[in-house]
Amino acid sequence: MSPHHEPPLTRLAWIGIVGLALVLFALSPVSGQTPANTPAVAGAPVPEPDGYRMDAYRAPTPATLKGARVIDTAEAERLWRDKAAIFVDVLPRDVKPANLPPGTIWRDKKHDNVPGSVWLPNVGYGVLNAEMDDYFRHGLDALADGRQDAPLVFYCKTDCWMSWNAAKRAMTYGYTNIVWYPGGSDGWAQAGLPVEQAKPRE
Repeated sequence: MSPHHEPPLTRLAWIGIVGLALVLFALSPVSGQTPANTPAVAGAPVPEPDGYRMDAYRAPTPATLKGARVIDTAEAERLWRDKAAIFVDVLPRDVKPANLPPGTIWRDKKHDNVPGSVWLPNVGYGVLNAEMDDYFRHGLDALADGRQDAPLVFYCKTDCWMSWNAAKRAMTYGYTNIVWYPGGSDGWAQAGLPVEQAKPRE
C-alpha cells in the first residue's frame, strides 16, 4: 500500500464529518439572529400592539383586545338573534378615483354584512383625520343614543385589523361595553347565517 494512499474507511469518515458540518452550518442562524423579513410561524399567537395597527390591515389578528370582550360566531349569532347588541361593520369603502373620465358612472362594490348592522366605513385605519374621527364619534353617539355603556359589536372581515382598531378606538371615546367579533362577515356567512347588502352610513 502506498504511504500516500488513505484507507477507504478513513476517506468516508472525513466525507461524513465535512457533510455533517455543512448541514449544521446551513441550519444554524447567523450570529443568533433571525432576519427581519422572516415570516411568522404558522399558528403562532399574534401579540397585541401597544397602539393601533398602521398598515397591512388584512393579516392575522390577535386573539385578544384588552378592555373588550372577544366573541366567536356562535356568540355573535346569539347577540344578534336576541337583539342584545348594536353591530358595527367597519369594512373600508372603495374611494372613487379622481381621474375618471367625465360621465363615468361609479358604483360601490357590493358588500354583504350581518343584517341590521350599521356600516361605518374607513374608521378602522391606524390614523384618522379630523373629519373621519368626527364621523366615527357622531356615528357611534347616534347608534348608542348617547349611552356610553351601549353594547357595540365591531367586525369587518376575517383577519382584518380594521375592526380591532375601531373597537380599540371606541374605548378611547369612553365606550365601556365593547365587543370584538374577529370572524367578521366572512365567518358569519360561512356559518350559513343570513346576510344583507350593506349601505354605508352617510
